[in-house]
Amino acid sequence: MNDNTRIVIAALGAGVLGVLASLLLTDRVGPIWRTETGQRVLQDGMRASAPPPPEGLAIARRGERIPELTLPRLDGGGMTLPGDTLGRPLLVNFWASWCAPCIKEMPELQRFARSQDASGVQVLGIALDEEAAVRDFLQRVPVDYPILMDTPGPRDASVQLGNPRGALPFTVLLDAEGRLLKQRLGPFADGEIDGWVADH
Repeated sequence: MNDNTRIVIAALGAGVLGVLASLLLTDRVGPIWRTETGQRVLQDGMRASAPPPPEGLAIARRGERIPELTLPRLDGGGMTLPGDTLGRPLLVNFWASWCAPCIKEMPELQRFARSQDASGVQVLGIALDEEAAVRDFLQRVPVDYPILMDTPGPRDASVQLGNPRGALPFTVLLDAEGRLLKQRLGPFADGEIDGWVADH
């Protein structure tokens, strides 16, 4: 393969990634990626282009119970998934204080969490960020649901739940037995979570 061919292939690859990003982030075409089919295509593409996971790292698969994850709570102590949350469905949202789409969807997550009764869907946030930044952010934009902490990287909890590129925001839905039902890349629009959770 000569240099000109390599340049053309690299340019085409960059163009395709640019188009995918614009489709994901624009409101006019973004709804394509809000569908379950669109999400599966997007996630399959990201997995295919991601480096292999670190050796020995358990990666969750749809329909199977997730690997055990123990993470510190921001308010002290720790939590083990799925063990400490069994008995009710669980929505887990990965975010960071520097991630603009994450911040934009926080009120929607808070609204959904508050709408659930004692037998409804639990909501849990996992911040892939520094503790001080998370605390500062939550002083300005408080939420009622629990926040766990993790260090971003090739072994973080989002990777183990099917996010090999570490894209944020990333959300998963688990059933009451801790099985992975759904995964979603990108933010939720206002009022969107209810339908996403119900359609599984």
